[in-house]
Amino acid sequence: MEKGINAHIGKYFGTGEVDIRTYSPLALAYIGDGVFDLVIRTVVVGRGNTNANALHRRTSHIVKAHTQANMIEALLPELTEEEQAVYRRGRNANSPTMAKNATMSDYRKATGFEALVGYLYLMDEFDRILFLIKKALAALNERI
Repeated sequence: MEKGINAHIGKYFGTGEVDIRTYSPLALAYIGDGVFDLVIRTVVVGRGNTNANALHRRTSHIVKAHTQANMIEALLPELTEEEQAVYRRGRNANSPTMAKNATMSDYRKATGFEALVGYLYLMDEFDRILFLIKKALAALNERI
């Protein structure tokens, strides 16, 4: 039996196994951005059926760089040494782009956060992702 969704997707599409430690931090952030967005969208939709504009507004508030930067700050004491190293690699990566409406500091921290989420996803540690997101949202008193 496959461990998690990433392994299941890999098996279904024949992507094979890759040493995740060889992924660039920006590649980790790329997949992490999508995973984080999916988690937040799933929770928002699960809270009740409403119009798409309202769903988008609530999701956008949580997935923006500023909120992600605050989330990772709240989580740092909770992270393992390995997770902190992944976060730092993502935070320190030289990205060719920057988010609209975000400071450079927030953007870098958010990139580190997304890299961590991507890393955990590729490691099939989805329960850990959910635990960390829930803990960070609670620490920030963010309601979805």
